[in-house]
Amino acid sequence: MNTTIRRAAVFSLLLVLALLVRATWVQAYDARALATNENNHRRTIAQYAQPLGDIVVAGSAVTGSARTEHGDLAYQRTYTDGALYAPVTGYSSQAYGATQLEGIHAGVLDGTDERLKDPLDALTGARQKPGDVLTTIDPAVQKAGFEALGDAKGAAVALDPATGDVLGMVSTPSYDPSAISGTGDGDAWQKLLDDPDKPLVNRALRQPLPPGSTFKLVVAAAALEEGRYGSVDERTDSPDPYPLPGSTKDLTNEDPAAPCEDASLRTALRYSCNNVFGKLAVDLGQDKVRAMAEKFGFNDDALDVPVRAWASVYPTGMDDAQTALSGIGQFSVTATPLQMSMVSAALANDGVLVSPHMVSEVVDGDGGTLESYEDPDERRIVSSSVAEQLRSAMVTVVEDGTGSNARIAGAEVGGKTGTAQHGENNSRTPYAWFTSWAEDPGSGKQVAVAVIVQDSGAERSEVSGNGLAAPVAQKMMAAALAG
Repeated sequence: MNTTIRRAAVFSLLLVLALLVRATWVQAYDARALATNENNHRRTIAQYAQPLGDIVVAGSAVTGSARTEHGDLAYQRTYTDGALYAPVTGYSSQAYGATQLEGIHAGVLDGTDERLKDPLDALTGARQKPGDVLTTIDPAVQKAGFEALGDAKGAAVALDPATGDVLGMVSTPSYDPSAISGTGDGDAWQKLLDDPDKPLVNRALRQPLPPGSTFKLVVAAAALEEGRYGSVDERTDSPDPYPLPGSTKDLTNEDPAAPCEDASLRTALRYSCNNVFGKLAVDLGQDKVRAMAEKFGFNDDALDVPVRAWASVYPTGMDDAQTALSGIGQFSVTATPLQMSMVSAALANDGVLVSPHMVSEVVDGDGGTLESYEDPDERRIVSSSVAEQLRSAMVTVVEDGTGSNARIAGAEVGGKTGTAQHGENNSRTPYAWFTSWAEDPGSGKQVAVAVIVQDSGAERSEVSGNGLAAPVAQKMMAAALAG
């Protein structure tokens, strides 16, 4: 064999080897990446080749699958009471992907999760029967919140303080995920994107806003834990109005006739005295207030329920005037309804916060457990005595103060109202807040609820936490205690 032929043969052999190496690499290492690539239409075909598993509420599926009449996608997602449960389920769309529980547990729901496969399936790549996601949602609580919010723009979260179970998660206006589950729903999708009320946004988890006076509970907790006051009935040193440090402005109260000068914490919560909590935040210092806020869950950018919640924020780097405003839930303080429900839940549960979650169990196609949330994490936020005192003060707010619309016959109810400024110089309609807890003395059953009404269409003078948000919380708490 002459040199030229030998070199050509060697070169050809090297090319063949290179092709074999590349083919092996693609099949052995790149196959998974290619199979899961969002641009790989075969992945979508496989995903919808069989009915999906279901998201379950109180033993009944609120999702389903329908056989399609044309195209290469055999099934598409359907929803029962889609607008009611959209903040829980999210959507599973053949064109636009999946969100919320549909997205987080997509592998279990479409049968591709590795935990669904036995050893033989793992070798053959056979697809398994999909699993289901069992939620903690109480349908009566969910419906009560959804109907009570009605046409208003707002959100509400209900928690079981003892277990961390999310009993209700409502966001309005909502949308029907069935309308965007197929491949030909472009008009419906664009309408949702163009809607100025942003129905696709889960306001319960993903839109933190100034919490207003509901944040005063956090400041009161910091003061009592610090030992600055021995009880909620000890008088404070609080001039009315309170001159903002380093400023020519005073911090005044909504009701000039309220007995807020040197008021006790109970009285200050009852009448929502800005002067007391503004001065108290300055006296404590922003670091101590922030430390307490973070114990409740503020500034946590990894709060999963299991859907990731947007972080509620207590800011840093404030001057004294800004710190005073932060003490009444203004300046740059923001919170989600989930976060404020966690504040009330911790106080209701004797000062212990149980991690909130809205999934109780993830199961395979035969009902076997893949994931269980029966033993969630918990942490002590305040002492038992501080929690008891703040519960007592919150009861005063409902029985004799600004939260009267939250009363439930035969139940003990505590709460805190909030009306948060909105826009430059409070030029836009304020946000109405209410955070609360209730207990049935007979059964010991408890619930904690937080509600925000961003816009109800009411006149500005009619916007208040008691007028707009407390009735929503009352209906959700009553439904939870009756269940």
